[in-house]
Amino acid sequence: MNRVQIRSSERALSVGTWLIVGGAMLYSVLTVTPLMAAHTPAAWRWTAPILPLVVDAAVVIVVRLDSVLARLGGHGGAWPVALRWMTGTMTLALNVGVSALAGDLVGVAVHSVAPLLLIVTAEAGLAYRRALTAAVLAVETRKRAEQDAQEEAAAEREENRLRAAREQREHEAAIAREQREHEAHLTREEAARQDRIRREEAERLEAAERAEREAAERREQIREQQQAERERLERQALQQRELEARERAERERREQAREQERMERERAALLAAGPPQVKLPEEQARATVAAAFAAGVPVRVAAELSGWSVGWASARYQEHRDGNAAAPALG
Repeated sequence: MNRVQIRSSERALSVGTWLIVGGAMLYSVLTVTPLMAAHTPAAWRWTAPILPLVVDAAVVIVVRLDSVLARLGGHGGAWPVALRWMTGTMTLALNVGVSALAGDLVGVAVHSVAPLLLIVTAEAGLAYRRALTAAVLAVETRKRAEQDAQEEAAAEREENRLRAAREQREHEAAIAREQREHEAHLTREEAARQDRIRREEAERLEAAERAEREAAERREQIREQQQAERERLERQALQQRELEARERAERERREQAREQERMERERAALLAAGPPQVKLPEEQARATVAAAFAAGVPVRVAAELSGWSVGWASARYQEHRDGNAAAPALG
């Protein structure tokens, strides 16, 4: 049984005891008061409940003090025992008094239940409390022993911990010393590696700059070559355009010459045809007048060649003159 269970048992005993005491006190007051009233002068009958209350108060004192002494492991001596039995006997006598005087044995038995229960409960409660107190002391003794053992074990563990901590510190100091030496070695190696890296980086940068300069020179050469090639291609293109322009102009000139020659032949043919027997169609007449105008033939001769009137031929001449005058203005 642990301490919690013991405390729970004490609470159950205390609650049960006080319930029995309270019930017995109430029952005793209700039972004894008529007895006291019957044996008290009429003027003092109001004092009838005082005696059962006094006796019950003594019972409460006994139960309460016995519980405290039992919890502390003490003993009050003979007087508490005498008071306990005297209050129990008085309570029993007062409760069965009316029935005993009337010769009612059943009433005596019935009214003796509460006092006897109170007396036995007080004695049993005291025994229970002493037993519980002994159990609590045993538990506390065991716990103190366990605590002492735990403290001794804790002290031993603390000593072992301190010894282990000391050994750990010595081990860590040795490791730290080795670590410092190792870090110093690594630092030297890292410095050498960094120096080698810087040299390699400088060489790489120098090589990169040299390669960049060479690439820039190659790009410049390529650019100059491309520029020269573009200029050459532009000159060739210009020469080609000039040649094509000359050829086109020559072709146009030859075509104009051929056209002029054709027109000359046509005019000569028209002028050589002589006056027609009948009036020419208007389209053919217009072509004949135009050829005559171009050849500088007079209007009258142009009229004879076309078969139309001089006025009509003169009007066509005027149209050609107006057209020739407008052409230079537009140009």
